[in-house]
Amino acid sequence: MITSARQALAFVRKHGVVLASAKGNAPRLTEAIVGEPIHGSWWAHPQGRRIFNVLSAVGESRDVLVCRLLDGKITLVHRRLWPALVRLSKRFTPTQLARVLEEHTPSGRHVTREIAFPRWVPAEIAKQARTIGEEEALAAFGGWVPQAKPR
Repeated sequence: MITSARQALAFVRKHGVVLASAKGNAPRLTEAIVGEPIHGSWWAHPQGRRIFNVLSAVGESRDVLVCRLLDGKITLVHRRLWPALVRLSKRFTPTQLARVLEEHTPSGRHVTREIAFPRWVPAEIAKQARTIGEEEALAAFGGWVPQAKPR
């Protein structure tokens, strides 16, 4: 069970790519937070407030990219994989690579904005991406990266 934002960030760093709450081919941060599978919406879980607080803290971290990389679901990518992600960017759609920012307005309304790729990519990450080969980038991610799109 993850009890703090620091532990959640360590979880994301360890795994590199984590789904926030959706089921898929990566670990789910919400389930790591509560230490058990969640059936139904995590909002209805008895620890829903704590889940929200930890997810929010992780989403605000400078070391985590929030995007829709895996199956259009909210995905958390640790900064250590950003150079590989940029190197492999042609394998993904613009929607998958856009940074997702979730904000709550003063009225309590939830608003989602996106920053298009590569506008969110820091210069030092872009520079690192140019120094690694495709095979090295693929190895950093493991087997789930899609095949290159035909040109």
